[in-house]
Amino acid sequence: MGYANILVRATNWVGDAVMSLPALRMVRERYPKSRITILAKPSVADLYKRELFADDVMLYGTKSYRATARELRARKFDCAILLPNAFSAAWIVWLAGIPVRVGYKRDGRGCLLTKPVPVPSRGEIPRHERFYYLELLRRAGLIQTYPHIESIRMTSHEASSEQRRIGVSPGAAYGTAKRWLPERFAEAASQLAKVRGASIALFGAKSERALCEQVAGMLQGHQVTNYAGETSLAQFIELASTCEVFLTNDSGAMHIASALGIPTVAIFGATDDRATGPTGSNSRVIREPVECSPCLLRECPIDHRCMKRVSASRVVEEALSLLVD
Repeated sequence: MGYANILVRATNWVGDAVMSLPALRMVRERYPKSRITILAKPSVADLYKRELFADDVMLYGTKSYRATARELRARKFDCAILLPNAFSAAWIVWLAGIPVRVGYKRDGRGCLLTKPVPVPSRGEIPRHERFYYLELLRRAGLIQTYPHIESIRMTSHEASSEQRRIGVSPGAAYGTAKRWLPERFAEAASQLAKVRGASIALFGAKSERALCEQVAGMLQGHQVTNYAGETSLAQFIELASTCEVFLTNDSGAMHIASALGIPTVAIFGATDDRATGPTGSNSRVIREPVECSPCLLRECPIDHRCMKRVSASRVVEEALSLLVD
């Protein structure tokens, strides 16, 4: 069945937004003549505005539910695809009267969907989260099949820097359990900057400004710019694309750097890189096998051994292996 006017309710977090890109490209491929509007929170909207599959990006969360539902109703969408699992995502498109409402049947929202899709059981699909979104489309009958997509890529735009730059993102929104030690980030960045003759760019949210200042304070003698809290998502993407290598925890910044094709070294501990890791041949995951990892906890209840056992020299070695002059 064809749809002329499709609404896609986007995911709420940057990392999830990047991991949903293959599914959104499949929607465009399946419906090349349809108008596709992405309904996204302001915090992730910039990511979709630069992608070619989207005809329009509508901001979510800036108005009341009912005001948003009225606007959606006025736009006369004939199909809504819900990528988030939240009850509210289904409720607002039901309130808007969109005739076809597709989403996973969970969080008590099945009655609000016209195509409630059973959630895949463990082992039914590949573990990485990008396949969770692709499988939603397949099970709903929107696509017949999908290829095994090896890497996630964002649309490339020409970007360059007059000087070599090492990108560093020492924070992680989910909690401190995901964070490698600040002094190790500084040590690795310092070594790389010396070897490569590069400057260092620190990235993070406003709440991570102090953390980035802490790392900057350990980088005396280097040319360091702390962008934490000073960039929009669009500006971060532009700046990240000028880095020759990116050091990061499991974070939205990691997903963006990897999807831009930037050589990316990601340190994992509390979370599962098989499910949410970076993709592609330009990315490396570093983790130390410990009995309690991945625990998926926000804060480490013991001694943070999964991160403390990762040395700066190992991160530098992996980063240099990705760089070819």
